[in-house]
Amino acid sequence: MTGPAKPTAPTPAPASTDSALAGTSRGDQLFKWLLTLAALIVPALLVALFLELARGSGLAVSKFGFSFLTNSTWDPVAGEFGAFPLIFGTLLTSFIALLLAVPLSLGVAIYLTEFAPQAIRKPVATVIELLAAIPSVVYGLWGVFVLIPVLKASVFPALRGMFGFLPIFKGAIYGPSVLAASLILTIMIMPFIMSVSRSVLLAVPNSQREAALALGATRWEAVRTAIVPYARSGIIGAIILGLGRALGETMAVTMLIGNRHDISASLFAPGYSMAAVIANEFSEAATEMHISSLTYVALLLFLVTVLVNAAARLLIWRVARGAAIGSKAL
Repeated sequence: MTGPAKPTAPTPAPASTDSALAGTSRGDQLFKWLLTLAALIVPALLVALFLELARGSGLAVSKFGFSFLTNSTWDPVAGEFGAFPLIFGTLLTSFIALLLAVPLSLGVAIYLTEFAPQAIRKPVATVIELLAAIPSVVYGLWGVFVLIPVLKASVFPALRGMFGFLPIFKGAIYGPSVLAASLILTIMIMPFIMSVSRSVLLAVPNSQREAALALGATRWEAVRTAIVPYARSGIIGAIILGLGRALGETMAVTMLIGNRHDISASLFAPGYSMAAVIANEFSEAATEMHISSLTYVALLLFLVTVLVNAAARLLIWRVARGAAIGSKAL
């Protein structure tokens, strides 16, 4: 007769398994250091870019100082440089592009996620994502050969006829203009805003929709009161992504804005942008002051882009924090 089996002691795990679970093996440590190095490269590149721009613009900064931002004169022969028309043109074209692109993009994103038949949702979304991959020079060529003739022959005269009492729609029609550049920027940033907004709206849990519908809301009321507020921080991020693209866009804007160092109240008049002047003049700059002034413009564009993105991150953080506080209160 045999007695009860004695409990066996657990088999100790191999030392290599313990170190792997603890993350202290040589391979894990090497992988960790490689990832750390990769993560540090990005901020290091950002700092290196800023230092190089600051070094290259030192001559212009020491001569013009803050007046470089408020002076409207740009005369390479006389050695007089001011970036106010460039800053004005960059911000104005980006603002108009956002003004037009945001409602259109959000409308398309909401339609594709909430109202469109299943058969067309995926094909349309794929086409939108393909539009984001088209090079800007292609948009520029299309704008020169198709968009500007249409605007000059039909749209601009119609706008001047209906809204000519407003200063922004007065004056001669040139074709290449601030409004033409703004429209091409609108077309270029819409795929980014639409694509990201659609992904964010798709990530909203179905419980949000079902809860609103169960309370008696219509589909539109559910979108307005439950779905869009839930995805608000992601939508803001999509808009800022579009704004960053609009601020830094170069080729298409250079081909359509007219490239004139002037500030005009009329949107039909040519203008200039910071990215366009760098692309046009850097290869032809003959004097150190001219090169330094263009680098100063690049430094301003860099700072504007960083500040806009930092403000966007702060806004998203505040919106997400507010949503989190609201959910806790509930």
